[in-house]
Amino acid sequence: MSTELKVAIIDDEVDIRDSISQWLSLTGYKTESFPDAESALLAVGSGYPGVVISDIRLPGLDGIKLLKHLMYLDPDLPVIMITGHGDVPMAVEAMHIGAFDFLEKPFEPEKISLLVAKAIRARELSLESRVLREEFSKSSNNLTKLIGHSPIWTKFREDILNIGLASGHVLIRGESGSGKTLIAHALNAINPVSGNKFLSFSCLDFDHHGLMDDSTVPSLVANKITQIETLGNGAVILEDIQSLSEKFQLWLVNFLNQQGPTAKTRIISIDNSITESSSAQKSLRKDLYYRLSGMTFLLPALRERQEDIVPLFNHYLEHFLSKHETRDIKLSFEDELNLIQYPWPGNVRQLKSVVEQVVLQGREVPVVLASILLSDIDGVYSLETAEGRPLKQYVESFERSLIDNAMRRHNGSISAVMNELQLPRRTLNEKMTKYNLYRSYYV
Repeated sequence: MSTELKVAIIDDEVDIRDSISQWLSLTGYKTESFPDAESALLAVGSGYPGVVISDIRLPGLDGIKLLKHLMYLDPDLPVIMITGHGDVPMAVEAMHIGAFDFLEKPFEPEKISLLVAKAIRARELSLESRVLREEFSKSSNNLTKLIGHSPIWTKFREDILNIGLASGHVLIRGESGSGKTLIAHALNAINPVSGNKFLSFSCLDFDHHGLMDDSTVPSLVANKITQIETLGNGAVILEDIQSLSEKFQLWLVNFLNQQGPTAKTRIISIDNSITESSSAQKSLRKDLYYRLSGMTFLLPALRERQEDIVPLFNHYLEHFLSKHETRDIKLSFEDELNLIQYPWPGNVRQLKSVVEQVVLQGREVPVVLASILLSDIDGVYSLETAEGRPLKQYVESFERSLIDNAMRRHNGSISAVMNELQLPRRTLNEKMTKYNLYRSYYV
């Protein structure tokens, strides 16, 4: 659950506002309350960092008119409508307009928590997609967003360029926090046919109750299906593909069949499974899985590209220093060693979080990076190898990273690097040649 996104609660009855706010606050959400639509619209608009819960009957501007206004400002904003007994026709109208879902009074607190969790997840995805799309559209070279110069990441960037220019469906796999969503948006931004048009959904929203059958209330899923069917040239990014319901799997197979061999709409699927037994390969229909996985990306974990750890840390350090307007922080040689040796189970997402902790703590007192790293993982970490990778590769990757970072830190000064790493000139030259590191890169 996001600790940054908020829940705006709009209801003219103070007891209902307070009870919903109290329950959601206890669940861990930040809330803000409004007695009417007019006051809410002063705070809630396009790009609002959260979701909305609103009574359908409000004084002045009613809930339906408020919903229309919010959908005009931001069609991706999840709005949950609260209805009274006998308000089903209004609920139907709200769902047609674009409401995320509705709750009928009286409702169980647990139900509103579940709905808010789904709405928050959808909002996180839409806001992230919006930011990524803006970044990639502004960049003269979309691949510059994929930071790293290690051999494995350099090869990966080349693969992204090649597959991005193709038109087939893509499946992206990798550990949590390794950048799967970023890669999905990079693939779409590079593609010359899509025109950067895309839709982005979490398959967790497509539960087994999603498709319309005997229900009298059109679901949010039906709206999403319409968006996909009418997209045309573009891409649909499906997060959590391993959680796609059987009913929607069948619909997706039919949709792909109708497109034929030269599909206009490209499906970019993201497999967020933790174990092999819960992966898309195990959970999806075989005919669907093989269609979606025609081209597959397996993202390397951050620990597998040690040379990129310090450059990534410095990139986010610069960002958060500017964001929080605080004094400059420099990494020591020992800090860099700790960063490189740390296993990073949460990958780039965890590294970004650690950087912000360093910046925030560094405003008051000197930061001990090792203590932050140790507090961010259960147990003491070690340099144990994983995935059967030969120890020699770890040693060489670690050695290359040390020399590369030292050269960057000293702007290519050979004498300064020799002094820091305690290496003779001949040994340093031999190792730089071995790892394809040239002084001209750093001057």
